[in-house]
Order: sequence, then C-alpha cells, then structure tokens
Amino acid sequence: MIVAFSVTPVGIGEEVGEAVADAVRVVRESGLPNHTDAMFTSIEGEWDEVMAVVKLAVEAVKLKAGRVSVVLKADIREGVTDGLTSKVATIERYLGASS
Repeated sequence: MIVAFSVTPVGIGEEVGEAVADAVRVVRESGLPNHTDAMFTSIEGEWDEVMAVVKLAVEAVKLKAGRVSVVLKADIREGVTDGLTSKVATIERYLGASS
C-alpha cells in the first residue's frame, strides 16, 4: 500500500516547518520507501508498518503542538511493490510518448 499523508501542528503559529520536519524525519528513519513534496509525504509498505510510521510521525508533531491535523490518502492494492516509483514512471512514459 501507498499512503500519502500530511501532519500539521495546530496552534503554534505560521512557522510549522520544524515540527513538520520532525514528522518527515520519523518517516525517513523508518526505512520504508518514501517521498516528500510540498504538500504530502508518501510512504509504501504493508498496512501495519505504514500505519505505525504515520502514528509515530503524528506523535513527533504532538511534542511541539497540543493539537495536530492529519490528512491521509491510501492506495491499497495487493501484490504491488515499488508503486512510489513505478506509478510515476508510467506517467513519464506517457508524457514522453506525447512529446
């Protein structure tokens, strides 16, 4: 499965980068395939391991903010691995064919 999620501290002002970095650090240290962009961090693995990492990321942000907002989107598909890169490669292949 692939989970795209964002964790946002609430009530600490506009400067949330440090708290968000704490969440991303948890994801990167998990050892699971992941990618972070301006809006979401995506992580790939089995249900229990991915959700455990999401929980730890939320807990890391909670250390800096008493309230946390989480947005999560999941693609649950048995038998698919390396979806983080293969899905993007498919799109790039189609874009290359149209050039």
